[in-house]
Amino acid sequence: MADFHGRDAHDTFCVVQNRLYRNARLATMNPATGGIGEIVEGALAISGDRITYAGPQARLPADLAMTADAIDCQGRWITPGLIDCHTHLVHAGDRSVEFEMRLAGATYEQIARAGGGIASSVKALRETSEESLLRQSLPRLDALLAEGVTTIEIKSGYGLDLANEIKSLRVARELGRHREVTVVTSFLGAHTIPAEAKSNRAEYLQLITEQMLPAIAEQKLADAVDGFCETIAFSPDEIRTVFTAALKMGLPVKLHADQLSNQHAAVLAAECGALSADHLEHSDEAGITAMARAGTTAVLLPGAFYFLQDTRKPPVDLLRKYRVPIAIGTDCNPGTSPLTSLLLAMNMGATLFGLTVDECLIGVTRWAAKALGRGNDIGTLEAGKFADLAIWNIDRPAELVYRMGLNPLHARIFHGKVASGC
Repeated sequence: MADFHGRDAHDTFCVVQNRLYRNARLATMNPATGGIGEIVEGALAISGDRITYAGPQARLPADLAMTADAIDCQGRWITPGLIDCHTHLVHAGDRSVEFEMRLAGATYEQIARAGGGIASSVKALRETSEESLLRQSLPRLDALLAEGVTTIEIKSGYGLDLANEIKSLRVARELGRHREVTVVTSFLGAHTIPAEAKSNRAEYLQLITEQMLPAIAEQKLADAVDGFCETIAFSPDEIRTVFTAALKMGLPVKLHADQLSNQHAAVLAAECGALSADHLEHSDEAGITAMARAGTTAVLLPGAFYFLQDTRKPPVDLLRKYRVPIAIGTDCNPGTSPLTSLLLAMNMGATLFGLTVDECLIGVTRWAAKALGRGNDIGTLEAGKFADLAIWNIDRPAELVYRMGLNPLHARIFHGKVASGC
């Protein structure tokens, strides 16, 4: 049998056409098995970039059992590769000054109305070259990959004009060429009104719908369109205008919804068939039932809740009652969640929001995949799905949620590719 070596985000990958992992414990996240789909004596087979078997070792088909390149996992746990389904990872500089202001008592809205917040990140990004933006973003991505992330969503929204929104999305795409990771991009032109358009909101909305969206769609730079529906950002009617244009172009939508106040944005997201509605701290029962009917995933972002010292928790009990899928993301961004650890985001989801271990683990795998519209290809260990795996030095899956600051990743496998020498 081959030796089994771990790797980090900077290792060179090699491709083995057929590979078998024996003596493994699997957390398949397969809904058919219930819970996180634990298989204590498991095996997982890969052919090319796809899983061909994930199940009990005793039921491994004879032809797969003969695979020459067989790895003894020595009882390690295998999960699907983790999925960070909400980030603003491509940004310039930081907002540590605003962090100090908040510690002194300033609110998020006060900072934003004084020209800070998103506006300060817009200024920084516009003044940063594409090359520098890439260099600044790579370490943040590497931190996430080092914890087993194999798919990441990255939003624009700090450019707010055509050239700089395109710059942001191009950098996001480029990150996926520099690292072995799937990058899913979201165009967030409706993040806030830029300073130059404060006196004419209608003109900026027209810029989004008639110039930005068509250009970005033509260049295939965005996989979805996002918006920020809030009193300090865009009204429900304004978001509906943007989403109507996006849907006509065949782009799915997702929404920052009801984070700071109840704008009935969860209802709006559902009405537009959004893949996800994110944050949701102020959403009510009408919003949650609408999401349930529409099949819209809830993405909870405990990093922002923690960083802003918020006290209004998202309605987890309502989400459970109406069986709305709950995903978790880092919300990695410079102003309200400078978080580059999905493991810590899970811990925060449990300790701050009261999520169970199973909800946290499924929230960064199966439901995170659904929030990105990628559930057919990733998020569970099932035959036919991409061989995106994380292999862990743990005794129980709960350790991935329980620990803070310890990374037990043993190996990360992306589309069947593993570190050189394996």
